[in-house]
Amino acid sequence: MRILVTGGAGYIGGTLAQLLVEQGHRPVVFDNLSHGRRDLLPPGVEFVEGELADRPLLESLFIAAKNQGRPFDGVLHMAALIEAGESMVRPEIFFRNNTASTLALLEAVLAHGPRRLVFSSTAAVYGEPESIPIKEDARLLPTNAYGESKLLVEQMLGWFHRVHGLRYASLRYFNVAGAPEGPAGVTRGEAHEPESHLIPLVLDVALGRRASIRIYGDDYATPDGTCIRDYIHVSDLADAHLLALNALETEGKLIFNLGNGQGFSVREVIESARRVTSHPIPAEVHPRRPGDPAALVASSEKAIRALGWKPKYTRLDDIIRTAWAWHQKRYQA
Repeated sequence: MRILVTGGAGYIGGTLAQLLVEQGHRPVVFDNLSHGRRDLLPPGVEFVEGELADRPLLESLFIAAKNQGRPFDGVLHMAALIEAGESMVRPEIFFRNNTASTLALLEAVLAHGPRRLVFSSTAAVYGEPESIPIKEDARLLPTNAYGESKLLVEQMLGWFHRVHGLRYASLRYFNVAGAPEGPAGVTRGEAHEPESHLIPLVLDVALGRRASIRIYGDDYATPDGTCIRDYIHVSDLADAHLLALNALETEGKLIFNLGNGQGFSVREVIESARRVTSHPIPAEVHPRRPGDPAALVASSEKAIRALGWKPKYTRLDDIIRTAWAWHQKRYQA
């Protein structure tokens, strides 16, 4: 298949592009490189630099593919801003980049593109859950603008499926972590500028790049007072995307949670990193951040049952082990 991967030069998108190549598909990566790195793309992958809001550019891409006799078979839409904390300071850029720009993509798809699209959504659409683990039919009530920006896209997809027959899968991620392992070792990992995700921040402390790790709030209604999150390995996540795309050959609308099914607190993540790295990793307690739910843990039973998805990395120590291997390779080279 020939697949357009928006945001394909990023951490998750690049992992997915590599998986597509390994399975004999032909990904075309579309990215503005604001958070991606072209040098981390698989060798020989076709790359188009551009803005997702540029509908004429996207339409020309779809038209050219048809005219060349190489039309796209589907779209994997990964491009988005992802920092929930920042979304509570500058919500406008999240609605512009995540919601309005996706509308431009969807309009281009409806005009000239393939009718199969897999959307990278988020567990943040649930907000503060009423019960754990969270199932796909749970109440949708985001507590931050990031989650709202993604929920608005899900609502658009629902209407475009109903009115235009667009086939789509909405994959609600929980916390993605780790680094893909292959014959050459780990080739890409999680790194943002600025960094706000827990596991890379903890590993930065182990590497001596930071003095300590900050714990934002230790007074939540959880066993140790710190937030609980569900961590999924990036390779398992990539597998689920391709399975969902294949399922859209016969299904019109799919909504799945993608997570580990287990929750780990901030303190448990730090302890795991201490075991894996053999470093002490000092920690400091700071006030809560606005918009952070106490616990987010997925029920992924639906994806496992419907897609035949089989996550390989189910232990937190194994997820952090792969991330640690990549961090050492990147920062100690």
